[in-house]
Amino acid sequence: MTITSKADGRKLRIFLSGELDHHAAREAVTYIEDKLETQLPRDCVLDMTGLSFMDSSGIAVVLKTYRRMKELDGRFWVENVPPQPMRVLDASGIGRLVGISVKS
Repeated sequence: MTITSKADGRKLRIFLSGELDHHAAREAVTYIEDKLETQLPRDCVLDMTGLSFMDSSGIAVVLKTYRRMKELDGRFWVENVPPQPMRVLDASGIGRLVGISVKS
């Protein structure tokens, strides 16, 4: 999996691509926590455009990012979710907490 980010003012966009499984989830959480601590964004977007696979470990990545952004009194949402990861997110019901948009 590849994780990159782009900061624009107080908005941080984190791009995930490849496969998000339990091994990659640990790396993603560490990366995201580091970026949130150094950037202190007001808004954080998790962009899943390049994600080809996600298992339930991806839910933990989304939840941990959501919780940290709440602690920072910021906003968080997920964008460009491909069909397979969207099925995982739908099954979890996480859309009740986090705004999610599908890949168009």
